[in-house]
Amino acid sequence: MTGPVDRPNARPSEGLRARLQKVLRTTAFKLSLAYLVLFALLASIGLGYVAWNARRVLDDQIVSTIEAEINGLSEQYTAGGLRRLIAVVERRAKEPGASLYLVTTPAGEQIVGNVNRVPSGILSTPGQYDGPYGRGSESAHAEHRAIMRVYTLAGGFRLLVGRDTEERDRLRDAIGNTFGSSLALVLVLGVVGGWFVASRVLKRVDDMTETTRTIMAGDLDGRLRVSGSGDELDRLAQNLNLMLERIGELMRGMREVSDNIAHDLKTPLTRLRNRADEALRTAETPEALRAAIEGIVEDGDGLIRVFNALLTIARLEAGNTPDAAGTSFDAGEVAREMAELYEPLAEERGLHIALDVAPNLPLRGNRELVGQALANLIDNAIKYGVSGGPEITVSARRAGEAVALRVADQGPGVPEAERARVLDRFVRLDAARSRPGFGLGLSLVNAVARLHGGSLTLSDNAPGLAVTLMLPGADASAP
Repeated sequence: MTGPVDRPNARPSEGLRARLQKVLRTTAFKLSLAYLVLFALLASIGLGYVAWNARRVLDDQIVSTIEAEINGLSEQYTAGGLRRLIAVVERRAKEPGASLYLVTTPAGEQIVGNVNRVPSGILSTPGQYDGPYGRGSESAHAEHRAIMRVYTLAGGFRLLVGRDTEERDRLRDAIGNTFGSSLALVLVLGVVGGWFVASRVLKRVDDMTETTRTIMAGDLDGRLRVSGSGDELDRLAQNLNLMLERIGELMRGMREVSDNIAHDLKTPLTRLRNRADEALRTAETPEALRAAIEGIVEDGDGLIRVFNALLTIARLEAGNTPDAAGTSFDAGEVAREMAELYEPLAEERGLHIALDVAPNLPLRGNRELVGQALANLIDNAIKYGVSGGPEITVSARRAGEAVALRVADQGPGVPEAERARVLDRFVRLDAARSRPGFGLGLSLVNAVARLHGGSLTLSDNAPGLAVTLMLPGADASAP
């Protein structure tokens, strides 16, 4: 028994067929084919109009020539009679490129001329005709076409004058052949060009598809290739790369948040558990048990505040906040309210809040979120500004078309190398570890700034730290 016969060419042919089908299904090839059909249709209409117009011009010239010859021959007949007409027709019929002439009796018998066959009935009815005819020296089967005019002379004699349409038909055939060959060439070049364009586009799309597959497989560092041509595929790749950058930042933020939650929340949760355990073991009186439970509730409230802050930051970064840009308010009023709110706390710490607010600072956004962001900055200044100096400055001023809300303290400040990092969640410098907090204040302020299309900047107050919340200003006359 013989085994199955191997067909080594099956796979390459199948691959080529699949490639062909893939190219034919591309939008680029379909668009190229559609443009090709549209161009061929418009070219056919244009060339058909040219051919029709050329034939009409030639027909008009032939008719004009026939009319002029009939007028001349009729004048010759009027001046010299039938004998003179016959002489003139014989002379003209022998000239090179002569017109068609035929003179007959009233009964239709030929007298003179270079035409011996015309369709029956033409000579009996005066008028213009476009039809076949036969020359006197040719066989009965040879036929030509001509435009002819039959004219009745005085005495009933008939005069036929015509012009052969061979040149007109030759021009029509030449235009038709040229159009056919040109159309075939255009179709071939169009299909080849469509194939080339579709192949190029398909290659770039396949590259994008392959990159997206690697990204979906978990490689978030992969980016779509940009050719540098600046076309729509490049713009799409650039926008997708920006989206991937943003997704990467969010994923890195999620990983950092998870790590920070695991580290920074482990201590308060452990303390909470130890307090509960100690209360169960050691509390002997209701008062001691109540004090232990109050401490546990206080720790629980702190954890709830942390999770609420995390949820708020997540909503702000996702843009899932109602009235984020739908309310008009004065930034100076918000700055004064927050300064007055924190003035008692500052006095308890031996600090003074200096207010520097310019008039007429309209903003459009969420007043509550902007107030919360400014409250976080003032709270940080009070918390970390104790050791540096007694004054905290809260200012609100216009900076071009934007509004700058600035809180400056005289504390230890933040090193320049760490200023970008402290905007992340749960980031606390070593000097701040001894103070209460979880490192979410600046993250919340940064999220509010990004939600309103603004920015958050940390700078040196020499000594201390100055934090500036820059928000786009609104038209003072806007509702």
